[in-house]
Amino acid sequence: MQLLRQMLDESDWWPGLDADQQQRVHAAIVVRDIDAGGIFSARGGLVAGWLGVVDGLVKIPIDAPDGRSMTLAGVPAGGWFGEGSVLKDEPRRYDVIALRDSRIAVMPRQTFHWLIDNSPGFSRFLLVQLNERLGHFIAAIEHQRLLGPEGRVARCLAQLFNPQLYPSTRSRLRISQSELGLLTGLSRQRVNQALGRLEELRLLETSYGGVTVVSVEGLDAFEG
Repeated sequence: MQLLRQMLDESDWWPGLDADQQQRVHAAIVVRDIDAGGIFSARGGLVAGWLGVVDGLVKIPIDAPDGRSMTLAGVPAGGWFGEGSVLKDEPRRYDVIALRDSRIAVMPRQTFHWLIDNSPGFSRFLLVQLNERLGHFIAAIEHQRLLGPEGRVARCLAQLFNPQLYPSTRSRLRISQSELGLLTGLSRQRVNQALGRLEELRLLETSYGGVTVVSVEGLDAFEG
């Protein structure tokens, strides 16, 4: 519960709630653990609520009828996602898969809608969140189709530092080359080469178990 409280304190919408609202929301949230490789929420399933990554890393992929797969987003610790599915009250349109052992917070649908009705600050936050999410997804499709491997790795890392969507991300990001490969659709070997190239350009520094980003702006502008 300490990790959950820390996540809430770092969420942009949390300080705008009064003490009673915070208590109600905190009491309603359920935290569940999911093993690496597990599907937390399957495409076509019922949407229980708004999801937040308390600890770990998840990806949001979509699959084509011919078996091809594309990752729309990776969500690190501190990120909340799935607001569109909760608002539309429809089956989930994508899988939520843990890339490592993860802990997921679920804010029940009823609590989510209660916040919209009772907190103008939360409603404003959602407008910004949805706009940012749309831009994120459009960029993901663009990167998948138009960029080479180095560019895809660079943009993937830059997106994980989006301050609106992932406010808890620090300069050193705990992520493996295998996890980056799953997010970008590249092999671990190709990710390793891309990271080497980005390190030569002094956009990041690699270390065991993660990368330290030197220039988010540089990664976001890199096309390879």
